[in-house]
Parts: sequence; C-alpha cells; structure tokens
Amino acid sequence: MAGNSFGKIFKLTTFGESHGQAIGGIIDGCPSGLELDLKAIQSELDRRKPGQSKIVTQRKESDSVEFLSGLFEGKTTGTPIGFLIMNTNQNSKDYSHIKDVYRPSHADYTYEKKYGVRDYRGGGRSSARETACRVVAGAIAKQLINSIEIHAFTSSVGDIFLEKPYQSLDFSKTETNAVRCPDPEVANKMIEKIQSIKKDGNTIGGTVTCILKNVPVGLGEPVFDKLHADLGKAMLSINAVKGFEYGSGFCGARMTGKEHNDLFNEDGSTKTNLSGGIQGGISNGMDIYFRVAFKPVATIIQKQETLDKAGNIVEMQGKGRHDPCVVPRAVPIVEAMAALVLADFYLINKIYN
Repeated sequence: MAGNSFGKIFKLTTFGESHGQAIGGIIDGCPSGLELDLKAIQSELDRRKPGQSKIVTQRKESDSVEFLSGLFEGKTTGTPIGFLIMNTNQNSKDYSHIKDVYRPSHADYTYEKKYGVRDYRGGGRSSARETACRVVAGAIAKQLINSIEIHAFTSSVGDIFLEKPYQSLDFSKTETNAVRCPDPEVANKMIEKIQSIKKDGNTIGGTVTCILKNVPVGLGEPVFDKLHADLGKAMLSINAVKGFEYGSGFCGARMTGKEHNDLFNEDGSTKTNLSGGIQGGISNGMDIYFRVAFKPVATIIQKQETLDKAGNIVEMQGKGRHDPCVVPRAVPIVEAMAALVLADFYLINKIYN
C-alpha cells in the first residue's frame, strides 16, 4: 500500500488499523534541539479522542502517546521520532454484520477491489482513527513553528452557520463547548442540531474554518509546490472531507477584478485580504484563512439497502459507536495538518533560501 507518508522534509509516516493492537507513526526531518512540551502534545490528542462529549462517538480510548525514539532529556535528537498509541477499547463484534457487505459511501467496496482483502473491523486502515497520528505530528510541528498562531473552529453544522467575520471572534471560547464553535449562542444551536440528528439515528456534516496568523512572507513555491495547493492536499487527505477553499474561494468567481484585487499599503500589507494570505502560491504575510467541508458520517443507525460480496442488494443497519457529526473532533486534525504543511515549508525555506 502506497501513500502512508506526508511531507517532504518534515515527513510523517503512519501505521496501524482501527481495531489492531496499536496505531503509530515515524516523524523524519525534525531538527535536533527542539525542547518538546509532552503535555501539550497529549492535550492536542485529548481534543481529538473519542468519548469526550455526548455528541461524539462513545468509544473510550485514552489515546496516550508513547515516544519510542528521537528524544533525549526532553529534546529532539534529529533522528526519526517514533511513537505509539495503543488501541484499548475495540468492539470488533460490532462490525461482524458487515463482513460480507459493503457499507454505502464507505471505503469498503473500493478498498476490497483494489487490495483484494479488507479489514472490516471499523474500517481498518481507512478509519479516521489514523488521524490521531497526524495530531501527534502536528503538535510537534506547532512547537517547531511556535510564532505562528493556528486557530481552527466549527463554522457550520448542517444549515446552521457562524456568520460573524473571524476578526470579531474570541478564539479562547472555541474549547468552551462540545462543538468547538467560538460563538456560544451559535454553538448551542449546533449542539441541539447534532443531538436531534443523533436521536433519529442519522448523521450530519459541516465545515471547519482555520486561521493562520503571523505566517512570514515567503512560504510556498510558485509552480507545483504552491502553499495553498499543499494545504488543500493536506485537508483533502482527512477522512470525510469533500471540499477546500481559501481566501475568497468560490465567492471570488462571482467578482470582478476591481472588486477582488487586494490593494497595497506602504508597508507591503494589503487593504483587503481576498487573496487569503497567499499570492502566486507564496505567503504574503497577511492572515491565511481557509474552510474545509466535511460530509455526514456514512454510518447511520437506520436501515439501508446495500451490496454484498455476491452481488446481491441486501438490507443492512449500522451498528457500533460512531460520530453523529465528525466536525467537532476534526478541528484539531485540521490544525495539525496545517501545522505539518507550514513546518515543511519553514524547513524548505531554511535549506533552499
């Protein structure tokens, strides 16, 4: 299986399955001498882990990370950083009913047709549980580029939108509610929506918005390695993501050039920021902002028709412990992937510029 690594210099390779003994990763390219705050890394994992509120999956995992290599006396050594997260609360029997059927809108069918074998227990390698490894690496990347602020938050659930401009939001409120929306009033509406959907045995999608502040000028390359292209790849690699837009996004397609152009100030900043902090694939020093769309979780606790291995249309019903809305737990994953991209370009700049 290809495609288990992300990054060019600051590179993460992950391994493991949802219901295997453990998941883990190897981080290569991290500079030596970086003093790591291990509590901060665990805190990031705690933001992603299951069972943290009533509106997420109730699988109970401590998600405690154990570092196996690459650290000495609290500092990175410059050698590969190996880490492990044990799986301790698998209920594999919850998936026995899908051993011979393909769940709608899951990776079951494509996975088996491509590889000829499928670990049906929780999705195996295609499970979102793999993203815990990304959060570990992203937490280390954050400490490498600690002058850059990364703020992600839930900006919509279904038809409920946080419509305030991000400049007016207090990001310190993001972690004060289960849905991770920095506006308490909108957050309550989102939580009510998710609870209602969950009661019906259904799921719902939403969006995560991410703001990157204090990004220096010059990250990114002008041709194939554009900063926004790598951010897009990073976000689209997250389970359940269906769309990515930065700056003016698709709204910019309705504007004229006169309306859309960001005019300069004398210091090189711009009066507006419809470019989203990136021009010609290179950061310009303004805030980078983007939005990521997540589909409804494919497993619903309602009866549906599906296909079995014999080619028959059969009836199935979802079982097990699943998120009615993946968005709240996706917030730290979006931040982690953004940090990995920025750390990679930061090191590329140090080497080649």
